[in-house]
Amino acid sequence: MPNFIFISPAFPGNYENFCVALRANGVNVLGIGDTPYDCLSPRLKSALTEYYRVENMENYDEMFRAVAFLSFHHGKIDYLESNNEYWLTQDARLREDFHITTGLQPKDMDLIKYKSKMKAGYEKAGIPCARYHLISDLTSAQNFIREVGYPVIVKPDCGVGANDTWKLTCEAELLDFFRHLPSIPYIMEEYVPGEICSYDAIVNSKGSPLFETGNITPISIMDCVNDHNSIKFYIVDQLAEDLKTCGRACLKAFKVHRRFVHLEFFRLLEDHPYLGKKGQVVGLEVNMRPSGGPTPDMINFAYNINCYQYYADMMIYDKLRHKTKTSPAFCVYVGRWKEHPYAHTHQEILEHWDKYLKVAEELPEVLAHGMGNYMYLARFESKEQMDTFCQYALEIKEPEVLPETPVKKTTRVRKTAGAKRSSKISQKGSENS
Repeated sequence: MPNFIFISPAFPGNYENFCVALRANGVNVLGIGDTPYDCLSPRLKSALTEYYRVENMENYDEMFRAVAFLSFHHGKIDYLESNNEYWLTQDARLREDFHITTGLQPKDMDLIKYKSKMKAGYEKAGIPCARYHLISDLTSAQNFIREVGYPVIVKPDCGVGANDTWKLTCEAELLDFFRHLPSIPYIMEEYVPGEICSYDAIVNSKGSPLFETGNITPISIMDCVNDHNSIKFYIVDQLAEDLKTCGRACLKAFKVHRRFVHLEFFRLLEDHPYLGKKGQVVGLEVNMRPSGGPTPDMINFAYNINCYQYYADMMIYDKLRHKTKTSPAFCVYVGRWKEHPYAHTHQEILEHWDKYLKVAEELPEVLAHGMGNYMYLARFESKEQMDTFCQYALEIKEPEVLPETPVKKTTRVRKTAGAKRSSKISQKGSENS
């Protein structure tokens, strides 16, 4: 029975499904996390043979001692995974220290963690990507902008998602950025006028994809995070052939083995003088873990499968043993913010779209930052149905127009002596009333 350490099995909440699926495949699943044992769900407790709680998962000494304890009590550790971007580097270090050879090692991390270094992987795959500049000083940034023009995108060279990502549109914004220049390395890229699309795959030890799909994000995640724009992205019913070709080329270029991956691209919405014609697929960034949030569940809803079980099959058998006949459809994520005056209430969405909704709930604050305060997952057979739902859920209420108050027309009256006396009397009466 192989020993599999799953890092942070209780967060995010849907990741307990990986542990349940591994257990179903006869794996000895061991957990390490900072969630108190009593707070684990009964389902997760039943999937774990043992759980070691640490006070601080960022304290490497604690994590090292946890792995050492589990190794001492259960024997050689065969697998160690978190499937979480935040812990990938620490996962690799623990594997190296405990001679676990079934996953990424520290020497592999630069290519998949630093956006500047990913460019070489895309180039090897034959996929164009945005020109870039590693930010050092104002003058060199200005020289780069003279080459590519405004707007430009600035973001951490090693970061997660669209956090701390900004679009600079003019010299004043550039100067303001440099006045508050972050201490961590930042990358500046030319702006790509494109729609974000992804290649998501479960890849075996030979680098062959066992399952492939993808999602499309028609609105800017950067703007959603920074400006609280409403959020929408969806799992496609069929992966476009050119995207499949690009995804598979990246699997080879980045030497992907035994992973559930999320590779991001742009599809150009207009011709670009450097990147290519409208419709061209352009490299964005690679993620050697599943797409975040509820995306694995969305894949399950869209295809009527269990991708958590597919992952467990890949890890243990190197093939799919629980493959089911799929009926592909679209599954869309809609995120709404509390501060926006939407035309339709939460209750109205539930009543009107009950037949299609899979999940409708408020998100905890730790997840709401990039996903919205309320999320709705819905499955549709056609894109037209899906678009109608999104329009309904995200429609903003028209601002109320107050009726104009009619202006009283005044007539100037020529005062007479009598009128003056009358005025004085009324004023006096008013004072005594």
